Amino acid sequence: MKVYKGGDSVYRFGQFIYRNKLKMIALWVIAIIGLSFFALKLPDVLSGNGFEFNGEYKKTRSILEEDFKLPKSNIIVLFERGEDVSDSDWTSTIDRNLDRAGKLDNVKGVTSPLEQHSMLKDNIAYAVLSFDEKAENMGDAVGQLRSVLKDKNGVSVSITGEPVMVKDLNEASQKDLAKAEMIGLPIALIVLILAFGSLVAASIPLLIGLVSILAAMGIVYFYSYSFDLTIFILNIVPMIGLSLSIDFALLLINRFKEEIRLKPVEEAIASTLATAGRSIVFSAMCVFIGLFGLMFIQIDIFQNVALGGVTVVLLAALSALTFLPAILSLLGKRIHSFTIIKVNTEKSGLWSRFAHFVMRRPAIMAILALALLVFALLPVRSMVLTVPGIDALPPAYEAREAYDLYEKTFVKKEKADENKVVAIIETDKQALEKESLKQSAAVLEKITNDSKVDSTESLFTLSKTNDPDKLVASLAAPESPLADIAPKFAADNKMLVNIYLKDHLSPKEKQEWVREMAAKERNPKIHFGGTAKFEQEIFDEIYKKAPQGLLLILVSTFLILMLAFRSVLIPIKAIIMNVLSLSATFGIVAWIFQEGHLISEPASIALILPVFVFSLVFGLSMDYEVFLISRIHEIYGETQNNDHATLTGLISTSKIITSAAAIMIVITGAFAFTDVMPVKQMGVGIALAIFLDATVVRMVLVPSLMKLLGDWNWWFFGLQKKNNNASNKKG
Repeated sequence: MKVYKGGDSVYRFGQFIYRNKLKMIALWVIAIIGLSFFALKLPDVLSGNGFEFNGEYKKTRSILEEDFKLPKSNIIVLFERGEDVSDSDWTSTIDRNLDRAGKLDNVKGVTSPLEQHSMLKDNIAYAVLSFDEKAENMGDAVGQLRSVLKDKNGVSVSITGEPVMVKDLNEASQKDLAKAEMIGLPIALIVLILAFGSLVAASIPLLIGLVSILAAMGIVYFYSYSFDLTIFILNIVPMIGLSLSIDFALLLINRFKEEIRLKPVEEAIASTLATAGRSIVFSAMCVFIGLFGLMFIQIDIFQNVALGGVTVVLLAALSALTFLPAILSLLGKRIHSFTIIKVNTEKSGLWSRFAHFVMRRPAIMAILALALLVFALLPVRSMVLTVPGIDALPPAYEAREAYDLYEKTFVKKEKADENKVVAIIETDKQALEKESLKQSAAVLEKITNDSKVDSTESLFTLSKTNDPDKLVASLAAPESPLADIAPKFAADNKMLVNIYLKDHLSPKEKQEWVREMAAKERNPKIHFGGTAKFEQEIFDEIYKKAPQGLLLILVSTFLILMLAFRSVLIPIKAIIMNVLSLSATFGIVAWIFQEGHLISEPASIALILPVFVFSLVFGLSMDYEVFLISRIHEIYGETQNNDHATLTGLISTSKIITSAAAIMIVITGAFAFTDVMPVKQMGVGIALAIFLDATVVRMVLVPSLMKLLGDWNWWFFGLQKKNNNASNKKG
C-alpha cells in the first residue's frame, strides 16, 4: 500500500480536517439548521411541469391573452347528477356553486351550463371559471375553490384544468417522495449493515445523505427568485443527493476501516482522503459534467434539474470530503461500535472466486456481456417519446378523473386538443377590413385544402361563407349573430383561426406539419400555437441542443478520466460501455412501459426520460468506474503487473461497488412504486441503468477487457512505457 507523505496536498488536507474536526462539525450543524428552514419552504415555490420555452408558441399565447383577452388560465367545474335528482335540484345546485365560486376574488369570469346549453349533456354539465393568473401561481385559488364547491342533493361537483393539475401534481410529487423514502431508506440501512456490520458505520452514510439533501434543497429555494422551478425538482434532488452521498460515504468509510486497522486515527483520515477522497473528487466531476450538459437545453425543466443536480452533487462531495472525515476523526476506532453482524474482511470468499472465474475466461465473458447488452437495446428502435400531459397525474386524482369524464362527454375525438393548431393571421390593416379579409380568406383556402387538415374554425366558417364581401355585409347587418362572436376571432389587425388536423396523424406528423407551415415565408404573417406547436418546439429544442450537451459530457469525461488514470484506452472503454449500457436500459424501459410488460397497461415514454437518465446515470455510473479503476491503478503503480492489479482491484472493490449499487437501486427504484408516471419511469430507468452498469459492465466487461488489453490499458502517449522501463531498471 502506498505511503503518503506530508507533502501531498490532499494528505495535508486530511490532517487539517482531523485537527479541526469539532469546528468542521459545528460549521455543518449551523449551516444545516439555517438551510433546513428554507428546504421546508421549497415545495411552496415549485410549480408546473417545467415545459416552458421562449418560442413561437409562447408568443402566440401572449397575443391571445393581450389582444383577444383570453384568460391566462381556466378551471373546469364538472357537475354530475344521479338518476333520482330532480331538474330543480340539479339547476339550483349548479347555480349555488357557481355563485359561490364567482364571488372569490381571483375569479374573473364564469361561463355557466345553464346559459350555454352545449355545456350540458345528459346528466353531466360543466362550467368554466376564468382567471388572470398563470396556472402555476394558482395553488391557493384551487384550494379556496375546493372549499366553496360542495356536493349536494345527489349532485357531485369536481374540478379540473391546468391549475388543478399543477396543484395535484405538486401534492402527488410530495407524497411520492415520502413513499419512496419509506421504502428505500430502511432497505438501504439493511444493505449498509450487511456491508459494514456495525450500526454506527451503517448509519453515517444515511446521515451524510440527509445533510446533503437538506443543504441542497435549502440553496435551491433561493433559485426561485430568478427561475421558475418545476415540481419534479422535489423528486430529482433527493434521488440524486441520497444516492450519490451514500456512494461517496461507502467508499470513504470502507477505506477508512482498512486504514484504521494499522494506523493512528490522524494518519488513517489523511490516507483515506489521499486515496478514496481523490476518487470522490473525480467521480463528482463526472457527475457534475453529466448534469451540467442539461444547461444547453433552454427548457425550464432541464435547466431546473441541471441547477438542482449540480448543487446537490457539489454538496454531496463537499460533505463527503469535510463533514464525513470530521465525524470519522471523532469516532476513530469506535466506527465498529454496536456491531450487529461480523463482517470478515480478510476472507476473499465469493468475490474472489467470481473474479478468478472472469479473469480466466476474459474473451468468453466479454462476448456474453456484450451480447446481453445488444439484445436488451433492441426495443429502442420502436420507442416513442411524448411530452407528459394529463396522463402524468395518477388516475385516482380528482383532476384526472374529472378531465377524463369531461373529454369523453364533451370533446369530439377530432376536436381534441392534440389535434388543434391555433393560427393568428396578422395583416397590415384592421382584420375586418375587406382587404384584410381577402388576404385571410386566401390563406385559409390553402390551409383548408391541405390533405392533413380535417377542418377549420374562423369567422368565415361560422358565417358559412368564404366571400369577404358577404362576411362584411353579415357583420354590418342589424342584430347580426356574428356581432358577439367577432371579438373572439378578430382583434385589431389579427384574425384567430382554429385548425384541426386529422386524428389519424401521429404526433410526429402533426409536429412536422406545423413546423413546415411556420417556416414558410408569407404575407400576411401567421403565428402558430396549440398543442402540436408546443410539442414541436420542445422536441426541436431537445434534438438541436442535446448533442451539444452530449459532446461536452463525452469530451469532459474523457479528459477527466485520462488525467486521473494517465491512460488513453481506459476512458475510451468507459465511455463506450456507458453508452452501450444506457442504450440497453432504454430498450428495457420501452419493453416494460411502452409495450406494457410487467405493468397493468402500456404507457408512453416521457420525453425527459432518455435525456435525464443519460445525464444522471452517465455521471453516476462513473462512480463505479472510478472506484474500481482507482484501486487497480493504485496496485498497478506498485506492482506494474496488469493482471494482478486487475484481479486484486476487482476482489477488493466488488463488495463495496455491489453494496453502493444495491443502495442506489433501492433508493431510485423505490420511485417505481410511486404514482406520477414520469417519476415512476425515471426511477425504473435509473435503477435498471445502475444494475446493468454495476453487474454486467463493471463486474464482467471491465475486468475482461482489462485482462485482454494488458499493459496497453496504461498507455499514455508513450509516457507509460517510459515510466515502466524506469521502474524495471530501478528494480
